[in-house]
Amino acid sequence: MNIRSLTRGDGVVIGAAVLLFIASFLDTFDGSGGDIPTAWDNLGLLMGMYVGGIIGAALIVLARALPQPRKIVGLDLGQLGVALTVFAAWTAFWSIIDPLGAFSDTFGSADVERGAGLILGFIATLVLAGGAVATPLVPALQAALIPAPKPPAPLPYGAQPPGGYGYPGAQQQPSPFGGQPQQGQQPGQPPFTGGQPAPAQPPAADFSPFWFAVPVARPLYAEDGAPMPIAELAPGTWYLAVEQGAQGLVAQTQDGRRGVLRDTSGIQRG
Repeated sequence: MNIRSLTRGDGVVIGAAVLLFIASFLDTFDGSGGDIPTAWDNLGLLMGMYVGGIIGAALIVLARALPQPRKIVGLDLGQLGVALTVFAAWTAFWSIIDPLGAFSDTFGSADVERGAGLILGFIATLVLAGGAVATPLVPALQAALIPAPKPPAPLPYGAQPPGGYGYPGAQQQPSPFGGQPQQGQQPGQPPFTGGQPAPAQPPAADFSPFWFAVPVARPLYAEDGAPMPIAELAPGTWYLAVEQGAQGLVAQTQDGRRGVLRDTSGIQRG
């Protein structure tokens, strides 16, 4: 289930269902001459108005959260849920008109008033049915209930990340393979792996290894000139340039693979 697929309209439906559940425990009417019943003392009212509305809300939310639409007796879960919420509102309307219902024989013509449970339940079913019907029609209700996480802001040119693989600003150069830097290792030198230097071809006389990051994802090709990439360099990660090859910049990834970065435009040096 994906709760990020829920909309604001689904949030309205969920809130109304919670309110309806609370209302089911309150008095359906106020009067004298006997115990004041709640919805749980009237099975027809309970199932038609309260439980029916709550089940309808659950079906709507479930249909939205499931990756694939499901059907019951040929009806989509969401459509069945909307129908139940409308039926609950219809039942609540007639219950407000005739609050005594099955208790008319008990209370007779006593002066009665509609209780908090009936009034609150009626309001909840109206909100519930309104949210269920209006969500596909109102764009504001179709917005995501839980906003998607914002992507991290790109680093400005020349800025350093707070840490991570190959962070040039750290006091010690981290090893991309999990090894510890050796004593005497100078900044800018390739990291070591378990005490052994990472394999590297002899660099050109005027080339010094350096850390760099790419502005966008770029492919890394094999040093033998094969046309298919062997890896992809991702922005926000630091990589080690070990030498300048004939086809481009020879780089080393976190897992020790070496390849040629043919497009070096806009790279950020550490």
